[in-house]
Order: sequence, then structure tokens, then C-alpha cells
Amino acid sequence: MKNHPQIFLPGLSKQLEFLYEKADRKFESVLVIGTVSEKIALSLSRKYDISVELIVNDYESLLSSKLIIENNPSVNLKLMDYENTDYEDAQFELIYAQASVSTGNRKNIVKEVKRILKPGGLFCVGELVKLKEPVPPFVQNIFDNSDLLPLSSNGVTEYYSDKGFVVTSKMDLTNTLKEYYTKTSSALARYSKKNTDEEKRYYKKLLNKISHETNVYLKLGGDKFIGFHSLLLRKA
Repeated sequence: MKNHPQIFLPGLSKQLEFLYEKADRKFESVLVIGTVSEKIALSLSRKYDISVELIVNDYESLLSSKLIIENNPSVNLKLMDYENTDYEDAQFELIYAQASVSTGNRKNIVKEVKRILKPGGLFCVGELVKLKEPVPPFVQNIFDNSDLLPLSSNGVTEYYSDKGFVVTSKMDLTNTLKEYYTKTSSALARYSKKNTDEEKRYYKKLLNKISHETNVYLKLGGDKFIGFHSLLLRKA
């Protein structure tokens, strides 16, 4: 595909491009896991001419996704826990997750992915990673506040191999993070000008967390410790 959607996640559109380049085949059953993944699901639906499943794990994300998808029949949006879905064993040929499994619950989510993925099926996953260890307290604070449990950049391949996946391709997309956090900073500035004081008070905790994370990466040296890798995995 020549025209890729603008994706507002770590990795931007590069993970989707990576998938399309490395997995040159048609899929009949596709699941996308994670918030802010509506454009990914829509692109996959167009690419493979199928209806795509998209799951989010909180009600606010569900409402936001509904507004973006606008009842498009090509995306079947559902609210589910990522580690405990309603899908059948070996239901999907492709599962896609971009920056949505790098949490303290990764082990259970990956176990569920393996259950619902067909033998020989592909898992395209984007992981936030630690570029250096140990990370300083100001970076660890970001991980803790966002329930993130990044793998080491040197250990991410071994982690998935140990879980029974064959790593067919891997791409270091750390270079996308500066653009991602810069866009996040600009979006926060626009939000502050556009919305009412009442709305900003309602989302104060979330806005402060995003602002702090962005500031740490762009201004305080977080870029030396935070990376992003995408992997294409095959279920053995």
C-alpha cells in the first residue's frame, strides 16, 4: 500500500508498513488489540477486503473508537480484557498490537494471543523497550504510572521465542518516538486552548501524565532509555 494512514501511536505508521512489507499474503481473519488503533483496523480491512475485529479494554476508549469508526461495517468493535477474550481457540490468522501489550500483564495477554491465533498464524507486535539498564528513577516513574513493563531491547526477541513464537522479522522503530512525542506535545497545546476549564479539570490526571511523559522524553533525556521495536512472529 502506498498511502498509509496517520497513526498516533509509538511507531506511527511504520509498524503497519513493516507488516505489509514482510507479510505478503492475504489474511481471512484479523484481530487488532488496543486503543487508538481504529485507523489500523480500517487499513487492514481495506488491504485484505475483510471485516476486522478491534478490541479495546475500557469504556472511554470504546466511545472514542465508535466516533472514529462511525458504524463502519468493516470494523467490528468490542470491549474486552486483552488477557481474557471471548474468541474461540485458533480463530485468527493475524493479530496486530501496537504499543498495547507492553504492560505488567503482558504474560497473560501473550498467552491469550497464542490461544486464539491459528497454528502458523502471525502476531505483529510493537513493544516499548528499555535501551539501557538500569533506567533512572524519572524514567521508571513513567513506566510505573502507566503500568508499563518494557522488555530490554536485547531481550525482546528471546522473550517471544521462549513463548513459542518464531521471530520472522524485527524492526527498530525507536527513531519514530521523537516525532510521536513532538506530535503529542502539540496536541496537548491545542487541547488546552480549545477545551473548557471544566473539561481540563475532568481529564487533569491523564493530561498531566501525558505531559510529564512527553517532557521526560523530549527534554530530560528519556530518549536515551526508551525505545520501540516491532516484531513479526509466527505461531509454531
